[in-house]
Amino acid sequence: MCGRYRRPSQEEELARMYHIPIPAQTDLPISYNVAPSQNVLAARYNPKNSARSFVALRWGLIPSWAKDEKIGYKTINARMESIQVAPSYRSAFEKRRCLILANGFYEWRKTGGPKIPFDIALPNDEPFAFAGLWEAWKNPANQEWVLSCSIVTTGANELIWQIHDRMPVILDTKDHPAWLGEERTNDLIHLLKPFPSDRLRMVEIGTRVNDPKNDDPSVLEPAPSLELWNRERPQR
Repeated sequence: MCGRYRRPSQEEELARMYHIPIPAQTDLPISYNVAPSQNVLAARYNPKNSARSFVALRWGLIPSWAKDEKIGYKTINARMESIQVAPSYRSAFEKRRCLILANGFYEWRKTGGPKIPFDIALPNDEPFAFAGLWEAWKNPANQEWVLSCSIVTTGANELIWQIHDRMPVILDTKDHPAWLGEERTNDLIHLLKPFPSDRLRMVEIGTRVNDPKNDDPSVLEPAPSLELWNRERPQR
């Protein structure tokens, strides 16, 4: 599961890292709290000119055959176990794959009370890429094209298993060409595996991240200690 993530790195920095020609900007602002239905920054490969480019995609994939865009609320994530056969994803998996760029993602641990949020990222907080699928859908109401996407998920690694049984697929840099279609391969599924636990860090954070309207660095502030919470909690 991946229902929220962050991307504070600027497009210029990401363009250099992911070999995107400049100018190639989408003018998407940085975000510390990216939520479904928002436009997200992704990288695609165009075989016609053998080049990568940035594109803004609405988070929540709308299949080309959809009657309306409401399906996008159910398709923010694509399970790797079924993307080869699921009607919503199989065509995109074959022909329209992308990299969705991020610096970290959020996951919540269920408890007997409120869910506890965690920030998960690389140890040095450098950017990485989720495996993504994209699709083009023509709105029958106004004939406008909508480009949308989904983040592929897989089973959790040992670290994330402590709080959740699923995680987004983080692609190793060496696998980007194969996923984008720059290199030919007959086995893309093997790329969709849990990212190694020893290459990630997970930190409990405060509950400001729960509201997508809170979009600033303060959402990453560590959670107050349980001892402090118990001391401040009103007595019944």
